[in-house]
Amino acid sequence: MKELVLFYFEGCPHCRNALKWQEELLESRPEYRAVPLRMIDERREPEIARKYDYWFVPTYFLGELKLFEGFTQRHCVEEAFKRALES
Repeated sequence: MKELVLFYFEGCPHCRNALKWQEELLESRPEYRAVPLRMIDERREPEIARKYDYWFVPTYFLGELKLFEGFTQRHCVEEAFKRALES
């Protein structure tokens, strides 16, 4: 299973929504807890963020593949976890 990587930063309203939906999904779908998840605050870890090709947060990557960038919806977050489980 590939690692799911989330880029975000504190204070971002879209990130706050993505994190809320992520928590809800992890509680309601225990199988998603098996997904290796790395959360990177781009302001606290800019050296890592610079290695990835994206402009907006929240952004989900599955391995090297960018899944979603910027404004997201609950179904996008769930799709990221589904794809990670299938990888």
